[in-house]
Amino acid sequence: MEYSAKVLEHFANPHNVGKIDDADGIGEVGNAKCGDIMKIYIKVQDDVITDVKFNTYGCASAIATSSIATDMIKGKPISEALKLTNKAVVEALDGLPAVKVHCSVLAEEAIKAAVKDYYDKNGIKYDEELFKPDNCHYTHEH
Repeated sequence: MEYSAKVLEHFANPHNVGKIDDADGIGEVGNAKCGDIMKIYIKVQDDVITDVKFNTYGCASAIATSSIATDMIKGKPISEALKLTNKAVVEALDGLPAVKVHCSVLAEEAIKAAVKDYYDKNGIKYDEELFKPDNCHYTHEH
């Protein structure tokens, strides 16, 4: 299986690893089929994600996608973070092996889950459609 240099770099030296104790939102998603579990913590100020950390238990692709996805939303408005797609994550990593693309979906879903948690905790109204899981991504086996 061929990994891009960027995937290997983010796997070997992942950015934003850790936990935010007083996080404003926490999103945890997992794919039981392949054992990848991703937990993302966000700090929010004035609708901007000021800090983000993650803990991921999983394969190189899951760790690399968590790392680059957190880089991509840090310092960005929530509205922009919610638009982050797994396709953008894959492109930022210069591609992923086809059987690993589902890992990038986990990053997208963990971010959405963290934002939803933030909205719920603060009683902020949101459009349910934004947070509907798209389960068609989970057809690949490891």
